[in-house]
Amino acid sequence: MSATLPAPTLVIPASVDPRTGITLPVDDAALMTLGLPALVKHWSAAKDLPPMAAEAMTGADRKAQRLGVPGSRLMEQAGTAVAAAVRAVAVDQGRLGRGPILVLCGPGNNGGDGFVAARHLAHLGLAVLVVFVAGEPKPGTRDATVNWDRLANEARVTRIHAPSPRDLAIVGQGIEKASVVVDALLGTGVRGELRDPIRAAVALIRRAAEAGVPVVAVDTPTAIDLTSGEPSEPAVRADLTVTFHRPKAGLLTRRGAAFAGKVLVAPIGIPLEADRA
Repeated sequence: MSATLPAPTLVIPASVDPRTGITLPVDDAALMTLGLPALVKHWSAAKDLPPMAAEAMTGADRKAQRLGVPGSRLMEQAGTAVAAAVRAVAVDQGRLGRGPILVLCGPGNNGGDGFVAARHLAHLGLAVLVVFVAGEPKPGTRDATVNWDRLANEARVTRIHAPSPRDLAIVGQGIEKASVVVDALLGTGVRGELRDPIRAAVALIRRAAEAGVPVVAVDTPTAIDLTSGEPSEPAVRADLTVTFHRPKAGLLTRRGAAFAGKVLVAPIGIPLEADRA
């Protein structure tokens, strides 16, 4: 007779990170008022946590959901953190409100984080252009789809679906007028050279950077491996990367750090039971 394994104990989603005592982004009333130096200090304890590989982060995320933390809540925390960082960069560089914020989103949950960030930025009264970069008409995950659809009701958000390089060429006209560009194209799991339309979106981000527009990456710059730090081709070079929960090993390597720029580590509510490091 096989033994019956005990069911996992469900946890109640917290408002404070259990490792650092940092208030989670959704519950942090001061977050959207902080400039970049203050935000760096605000999350500094998270940056001192032990680094982790991409596979470990994926496992912690999945275990957190099995323990009762909804994936939608994790996405909301991550996107809120990104919005705060984008605002802080715009303030720091004197670009807040000078032009629309361009958010380029891929088909997975990395793109979903971008959709959430766009909503919060719009709620700050900022104009946001959100580009869904994928051949498919809808995102590939439920949580990302919900957040893409929510943007349809946001008056300050313009949504565009860009399934081809030609669509992205149109988006890129006047790219130098953007106040900030957000790279929410791809997170983990990139293997080999990128294919269109993601490849064309990366080229657009690189052109924006050449024009002096700051680039903020979500979790990792697109095509940078979070475990090794090695780039695929082509890769995004960010001014600031907002990664989640704990530092990522790949962004601490020489090559990874060169593409990531300044790195912020934002807590998103992964319970201790999901990651004992």
